[in-house]
Amino acid sequence: MARQNDSAVTEFVLQGLTDNPELQLPLFLLFLGIYGVTVVGNVGMIFLITFSSNLHAPMYFFLSNLSAIDLFYSSVITPKLMENFVWEQNVISYPGCMTQLFFFCFFATAESYMLTAMAYDRYVAICSPLLYNVTMSPKVCSVLVTGVYIMASIGAVPYTISMIMLFFCEDNVIHHYFCDILPLLKLSCSITYINELLVVLVGGFNVLATIMAIIISYAFILCNILQIPSAEGKSKAFSTCGSHLTAVGVSYGSIIFMYFKPSSSSNMAQEKVASVFYTTVIPMLNPLIYSLRNMEVRNVLSKAIGMRYGPLQGSN
Repeated sequence: MARQNDSAVTEFVLQGLTDNPELQLPLFLLFLGIYGVTVVGNVGMIFLITFSSNLHAPMYFFLSNLSAIDLFYSSVITPKLMENFVWEQNVISYPGCMTQLFFFCFFATAESYMLTAMAYDRYVAICSPLLYNVTMSPKVCSVLVTGVYIMASIGAVPYTISMIMLFFCEDNVIHHYFCDILPLLKLSCSITYINELLVVLVGGFNVLATIMAIIISYAFILCNILQIPSAEGKSKAFSTCGSHLTAVGVSYGSIIFMYFKPSSSSNMAQEKVASVFYTTVIPMLNPLIYSLRNMEVRNVLSKAIGMRYGPLQGSN
């Protein structure tokens, strides 16, 4: 922390998505709508799972945690993003920037490991259905979720500490809409070799470890499904994984595009679009994916809406 006091920079200016004044209001309204849907969707999913006995299963326990992660993940980024469209200069303090960086890394990592835990849950449900309730006991589920948050902390702390150790000189304009790792490294006048190495080692480990675990889980799931004799049985088994596979594809697709593309093809506009997708759009999409593609969630949601608006419809 001592290096922070020596740094010439005490605050940063977030450049935002665009300087075009004609786009400020439309983009503000767009992201306000996205954030509103994100909050309502994820809070609604948490309440639906908590108060519906039909959804008291391990899969939905993980889903409620994923919704909580998405809610906080979006809240770390989106409100500050919307300030870019309101204020002439969007200023964030040095401590505020480091705090945003930590929670961004924490929730991004937590989402990846939560999706991995959900892949394991689907593996047990399809490959060992008779032992599912024993294998995925409440204690095991709690241990898995605790492990997710521990791995998220291990992933976020090195990035934040190594960033705090850097020295920032006169240039304090972050060419992004939030305090991301790579834009901050470009501002530092210190040697950033360790930080860049951490991005490759820690980030690469987290992405590869979670992707490989998900691929292995689904390889076993696929082998098991192919042994089911009836087409109806295969279709039912695939349908239980559809929502999760969609969420995985959307999440990892944007992350890989952002951090693992060749440096020669680096383009700030593309990076911002990709960042918007995985920091604001994905947290909005996940509850929609699970509510639209999951039959049990749809049924519970329909009953909840029917209980709320049924009398009104009957009176018409």
